Amino acid sequence: MTDADDARTIDGVRTDTVSARTDGGDARDLPATRRGLIAAIVGGTASLGLIEPVAGYLRAFSPLSGSAWRTDAGRRTVSSPYGEATVRVDGDGVPHVTADEEAAAMFAVGYAQANDRLFQLDLQRRVMRGQLSAVVGEATLESDAFNRRMGFVRAAEATWERVRDTDAGAAVAAYADGVSARIDDGPLPPEFGLLGYDPSPWTPVDTMLMEKQIAWTLTGSFRSLRRALLRERLGEETATRLFPRRYDHESPILRSAANDAEPTHTASRATVPAPATAHGDTEHRAGPRERRLGVEDEPLVSWLSGFESRPGIGSNSWVVSGEHTASGDALLANDPHLALQAPPLWYEQHVDAAGMSTRGVTFPGVPFVVIGASDTCSWGFTNPGTDQLDCYTYETRGERAAAGGTGLDPVGSSTVPREYRYGAEWREFGFQTERIRVADGPDRVVPVRTSVHGPVLEREGREVGVSWVGLAGSAVTTAIRAFAFADDVDGIEDASRAFDGFSQCLVAADSDGGTLFRVTGRVPIRRTDGEPVRGDRVHDGSAREGEWPGFEPYASDPDWSGTIPFAEMPARSNPDALGTANQRLVDDAAYPYYLSEGYSEPWRGIRLWALLDEGVADSDLTLDDMRRLQRDIVDGRAERLVPLVVDAVADAPADGDVNDATREAAATLDDWDREMTRDSRAALLFDRFLETYRERVWGPGFTEADLDEGYWPSDWTLAGLGPDDPWFDEPGDRGRLLRESLAAAAERVDGEAASTYGDVNTTAAIRHPFDQGFLNYPSYPTDGSPGTLFNYRRRSAAGSSWRMVWSPESAAAILPGGNDGHPLSSRYADQLRRWADGEYKPLDLAVAGDVRRRFVGGGER
Repeated sequence: MTDADDARTIDGVRTDTVSARTDGGDARDLPATRRGLIAAIVGGTASLGLIEPVAGYLRAFSPLSGSAWRTDAGRRTVSSPYGEATVRVDGDGVPHVTADEEAAAMFAVGYAQANDRLFQLDLQRRVMRGQLSAVVGEATLESDAFNRRMGFVRAAEATWERVRDTDAGAAVAAYADGVSARIDDGPLPPEFGLLGYDPSPWTPVDTMLMEKQIAWTLTGSFRSLRRALLRERLGEETATRLFPRRYDHESPILRSAANDAEPTHTASRATVPAPATAHGDTEHRAGPRERRLGVEDEPLVSWLSGFESRPGIGSNSWVVSGEHTASGDALLANDPHLALQAPPLWYEQHVDAAGMSTRGVTFPGVPFVVIGASDTCSWGFTNPGTDQLDCYTYETRGERAAAGGTGLDPVGSSTVPREYRYGAEWREFGFQTERIRVADGPDRVVPVRTSVHGPVLEREGREVGVSWVGLAGSAVTTAIRAFAFADDVDGIEDASRAFDGFSQCLVAADSDGGTLFRVTGRVPIRRTDGEPVRGDRVHDGSAREGEWPGFEPYASDPDWSGTIPFAEMPARSNPDALGTANQRLVDDAAYPYYLSEGYSEPWRGIRLWALLDEGVADSDLTLDDMRRLQRDIVDGRAERLVPLVVDAVADAPADGDVNDATREAAATLDDWDREMTRDSRAALLFDRFLETYRERVWGPGFTEADLDEGYWPSDWTLAGLGPDDPWFDEPGDRGRLLRESLAAAAERVDGEAASTYGDVNTTAAIRHPFDQGFLNYPSYPTDGSPGTLFNYRRRSAAGSSWRMVWSPESAAAILPGGNDGHPLSSRYADQLRRWADGEYKPLDLAVAGDVRRRFVGGGER
């Protein structure tokens, strides 16, 4: 609604609303009182001068009586150009969609998702399109500029061009029409009223953008830039020791194949040197351009690091064959560790149509079940940590105005280089400018530059080119759809051939007892002068280092000949048991390709394999055992560190200052079972100790190197520091720091209101994007930590974003919140307490619930 005639008045306050068109619609025309109200609500404060003029508007948003909260479309019957479908909603808010034709079902799915999660859909779309500032203001300019420069929309358009003429494309188009139909039917969720805009129609490209958002969340890493900075600030030897490229442990995902089917990969001509040092690090040889990286590049590195995934992104999954279960059926479990938010990242749905029935979760904006089950199969995903992004530096010359003569101020530097050297020739950077609308200020311009490698990202006069697998058009959408039609794990594997973009560890099981593990996606084979090289450093783009043969950014029909072939990716058919927890994929010495520059800490992987081995030895595992594994709360960090601190206290010098409180704390930890349970005081003490020990070990040295805690090494490195490690200045420093950290933790625990771990380890970290009390979830105590299988990371608001266990006869799952995204709905947070308590709800394929919508054949849209 952009015309003056569409303005409305609430108790005398003019509240013009503005359409949020994909061409950059904004909310700049809101009156000052309304703009101030939005700032007050979002910021959590309100000045006295704002209260009276907006009182009437506030009454419209009264949480129990205001009209703005009535967000469910009122019509029970909806006209659909795709034919008949029915949506039933069960007691957990899950829509069960039934139809004879897939397109009719997908239209209904789009309508149902938009009915429950429309603001979430639009917010995600705005982030990826770089259009947040049009409704939020200058606070999101940097986010918009980054997303415009990366060209996510171009990548989504290339993906849609590739998918459009497939069966998956037809389903996506019907889904998009369903979302748009719900937008047209209104009313809109209250968040749109708070920000003062209306969403534009949904498009298939928007759904492809959701794929790019997922891919970026899981694989968009600038780790190589951080490693270069760390080597520069700390020195090569120290950085290599503190940040090993290979954690030394014996629990990779693919262990010895002696008791399982052989891995499906074979030897290849593209072998790169395997890690060879004691820490598993291949010798690093910096290229000429990397050696020229200076301390002035830290702003560039820190800026780019701000757009990576938040800490804690990972997952658990495992499969067990029928030979080792009490029932003889295969078992599967999966719990992806992603951002925890209100409403949840995932949306649960059940679709029964066109010869398939599938139930599980998807991302709002995506029509197909991503993790879930059909009547014969189940599948899930974890992140393999494969390296699918490279950074390149260039020799440049010339300059041009960043604003391109538009007359608008650019976001970033006022000038940018015009040319870069590529081998023996000079090339012009691809260049265009894009206008960013700003709700509370003048428009700004972002210069969008590209090189042969991909987008060029700039900060304070320094730039890097970026190659990322997700920039090419992918067929991932067709693979996800095909899983629902697979009869067994062989069908799942065949479908996974189309999963050609970002990598995932796929696990699957079927009703015949079959199991599967496969790493999907495309991992580049980098080459310099025709020879394969590792991707764990910044490449000199001008010298043509680290090239990806055949790769063309934004290509709709990409050439993947320069990537690891499908048949040679890590995989295993019908393993007896196999567990993934983001640890190292393979024995690097036996695998011919470079896969990753760094995996997650292996605490969960080690624990998972130990529990699986124990269960497989007994050969009587049940679905209840799968639940028990998912709820396991033994913290490997405590198993490693507690003996060290207990010994440090016991070995304290006689004339030392270890007091009775510290000795008592050591005794408490020594008697503790290492379980991060909510009712444990020892777990709280360990949590506080670990936080303090990190600060005392890393803080001074990294501060001296002008590096904040975001650059600190992992807890695996922390726990592995020996008493004579060069990081410690003097002999005995480790013992002293252990004792001091425990003393400080004991004093803190004695002085704070919290008495057990559950007093601080609560769901309060799970918040709505507006972070307001009436939108946030309730606070419940819960178990778990970053180091446990029952995974919860309150400091980064990440953890088990969906827990699922499956057998052919039964399945169960739970969301960390509710399926309905409306704050006043009874289903807004109805699963949260059960999730916090480690409970589950049934996940079956019976069509259940009351009829919410009937879709009948109608005219074209």
